[in-house]
Amino acid sequence: MKRKTVYFISGLGADRRAFRKLIFPPDFELVHLDWISPILNESLAAYAARLALRIDTSVPFYLVGLSFGGMLATEIAKKLNPVHTFLISSTTSYKGLPWYYRAAGKLRLQKLVPVSLLKKGNGIGLKLLGAKTQDEITLLKQLVTACDPYFMKWALTCILEWRNTERPVNLTHIHGTADNILPFRFTTKPDVIITGGGHFMVYANAREIMDVITSRC
Repeated sequence: MKRKTVYFISGLGADRRAFRKLIFPPDFELVHLDWISPILNESLAAYAARLALRIDTSVPFYLVGLSFGGMLATEIAKKLNPVHTFLISSTTSYKGLPWYYRAAGKLRLQKLVPVSLLKKGNGIGLKLLGAKTQDEITLLKQLVTACDPYFMKWALTCILEWRNTERPVNLTHIHGTADNILPFRFTTKPDVIITGGGHFMVYANAREIMDVITSRC
């Protein structure tokens, strides 16, 4: 049986646990591209290039990127031409970011956010991420607590300063209509729409997302 190699890139403030509800058939080989330390003032594209060094390009592969990881996957796909790329709760272009994010980036307002504030997994933040069940709330709290706040602040700067407009070929963008972090009304024409899906739908709507990915691999 020929195995299908799939590389996963998680979202900001999360790790591989965000994907644990995605149960793939046995012919899939799953590889998680865990975070590496950013270099001072490193851009999103430059970080993506370093992260991509962990990909074995000698065999065909697929990419799955969640939120911030989807932006990284976009940059990688432009250079390495995977068989197919899947973006979940993300965007292929900075134009898919809400206007107020882009305005904040121009004013560099993210520089004013205290690092300590980024570590607080409060109720408001969890609801924005789309946490509904106790299982989702518990996991999101664990993810936020475990994340390096300096990495989060660097990543926020990268997102707000990102200016990509190129959409890679062979890409499927999956987005939920109830996403409060990257609102649906600002997205750039997603290919698959999950009705009622929030920003953390990779967990809450795992079955629907699994069906999309496996049907296109």
